[in-house]
Amino acid sequence: MTTDDNDSHAIEVHLDRMLSERGMTLAELASRVGVTNVNLSILKNGRARAIRFTTLTRICEVLDCQPGDLLTYRSAEGERGRPPTAL
Repeated sequence: MTTDDNDSHAIEVHLDRMLSERGMTLAELASRVGVTNVNLSILKNGRARAIRFTTLTRICEVLDCQPGDLLTYRSAEGERGRPPTAL
């Protein structure tokens, strides 16, 4: 694995859509969740490398949603959950 492989991921974050559907701003969500605007912006823009389950829990509570409403997996081949082929 190259360094780029370690830094990239195939998780898409749909925070923009959820905020729009709830009529809520990023600043309001950050305040209600108890995190900074910058940290939520990093998550929203797909640049986050990790998220604490406690933060994910609070986001889901505030937005009244499930983690699957916020996050989806996108494989390089476009197939979900298919194991890699052995060489």
